[in-house]
Amino acid sequence: MATSMSNLQPKTGLSRSASIPTNYGALGTLCTVFFFWGFIAAGNSVFIPFCKHFFHLDQFQSQLIDFAFYLAYYIGALGLFAYGAFGGNDLVAKWGFKKSIVYGLLFSALGALAMIIAVNANTFYGMLFGLFIVALGFSLQQTAAQPFAISLGDPATGTSRVNLTGGINSFGTTIGPIVVAFALFGTTAAITDDKIQSLSLSKVIILYSCVGALFIGAAALFYFSKKVPSGISTEKTEKANKALYSLMIMTGLLIIMFVPVFNSYRGDLSNASPAELHDLETYRMKWLLGALAVVVVGLLVANMSASKNPNGWGAMRYPQLVLGMLGIFVYVGVEVTTVSNLSELLKHPDFGGYQSSQVAPFISMYWGSLMIGRWTGAISAFDLKTSTRKILMLFVPLIAFGVVIGVNAISQYDVTPLYYYILCVLVQIAAFYFCQDKPARTLLIFATLGLIAMLIGIFSTGTVAIYAFLSGGLFCSIMWPAIFALSIAGLGKWTTQGSAFLIMMILGGGIIPPIQGKIADYLQTKSDVEGYGIHQSYWVPVLCFAYLAFFGFIVRGILRKQGIDYDKKPDEDLEPLATSPESSLDVTV
Repeated sequence: MATSMSNLQPKTGLSRSASIPTNYGALGTLCTVFFFWGFIAAGNSVFIPFCKHFFHLDQFQSQLIDFAFYLAYYIGALGLFAYGAFGGNDLVAKWGFKKSIVYGLLFSALGALAMIIAVNANTFYGMLFGLFIVALGFSLQQTAAQPFAISLGDPATGTSRVNLTGGINSFGTTIGPIVVAFALFGTTAAITDDKIQSLSLSKVIILYSCVGALFIGAAALFYFSKKVPSGISTEKTEKANKALYSLMIMTGLLIIMFVPVFNSYRGDLSNASPAELHDLETYRMKWLLGALAVVVVGLLVANMSASKNPNGWGAMRYPQLVLGMLGIFVYVGVEVTTVSNLSELLKHPDFGGYQSSQVAPFISMYWGSLMIGRWTGAISAFDLKTSTRKILMLFVPLIAFGVVIGVNAISQYDVTPLYYYILCVLVQIAAFYFCQDKPARTLLIFATLGLIAMLIGIFSTGTVAIYAFLSGGLFCSIMWPAIFALSIAGLGKWTTQGSAFLIMMILGGGIIPPIQGKIADYLQTKSDVEGYGIHQSYWVPVLCFAYLAFFGFIVRGILRKQGIDYDKKPDEDLEPLATSPESSLDVTV
């Protein structure tokens, strides 16, 4: 077969028996690094409330921590693309996946050092800068790690390997808070406001010293591992000036949209009247919706332009990538916004009337739901008999559910309200059996289930609504690898460039949650019913899941036109694979 494809190109013309074997040694090392990422992220659960108390921040100022984090992903990925667009060489491809991950870890270690200096100097904005540097390193690591995991075996099972790394990451995030709480407070019990307020600066410095050491240790592990291939690509990347200019314009417009939102927070609002607060919330919401429109319209216009003349668009000439960029933006947004607004919802009588200290196990179960789904989705990453795989698909999610319950019990939370949530886990198990490891079908089914869950939550109250919203984590769990694998399928030499574009769209986590929050505030001013605003604001996740279902439906047809079909049975004759988005006849056999 004569083709100009890179090694990452999906080889759908191969049967299972002739498929690319999985490099389990490299995959194991990569999983270790993913565990460190998840474990280290647990420190933010202490860092955010600590900053809010120590620096006397209001709610919006504390949200700057998340904003700085997600913004760094966007800026970092945009910088990687700009380097390749101007220089003609993809930086990640030039360094290789291995070195890119190592450099990213070391860069994050510098960010940890910057946070230590900022903590010692008592400067909040210095801490934001340090966190920004950490996330820039994450941006480089993620840009390399996602396609790297897919490349370590048959691309048709790439989503399973990404699920495996994600599941290990979620496990690190699950047990991380227990270890961090014990290290800082000498107990595994829930971290209360009193404990946060009593936390000294010296212990925070120790925490981030350990974080920096873990970054360096993970970098050394990856660098000295002989099992990990370099992943270097010498293929020169064509310039993509049109894509660069489009993204730069979009970035400029986003800045214009964000400036009024930040400026509107100046001044003391403690004595403002309800009417004044309503007008201010409406003002902020309009600009945030404007930022959302910039991303959506910008990507759709780029897709239309590239379809007419692909020259100069680079990876953005592929419709599966552009629509997948919007998919990642929406996915990260819905994953974050569903849980970010849940604490406020649970405080209202119709949803349990829980105190702040009682909400933690529900939040933990939401994030644990991601682990449950990713552990289950990772089963196909291993070469197992069909019967063994089916048995594991039943028991692995139940075991993962038990781990989440156990972790919360160890943390001395009341987990009795969560016992019947196992019914939602059983629904997810049934969905996995029906999806049959097919990424497009999996994305469509899980997005549809997420959509149904959000609608059930909106039109109900009490435990039913709570479980419905929590199950958003179950149905989000496999979306990242599915969207990622489907979006970069068939990109060939533009794979790492496309990966950078997708990582850039993590920005959705910084735009969609504030939009739901502002909509909740706006709707509440229109109603006398307590909790009406936050409850009805969950129409935002409904719209997000609707788009993800649409992407899962349409991308299958887009890829088939290019000769790519992950849904074919192993014994079917498969057509040759195209190298362009316009035709499936560009490969000679």
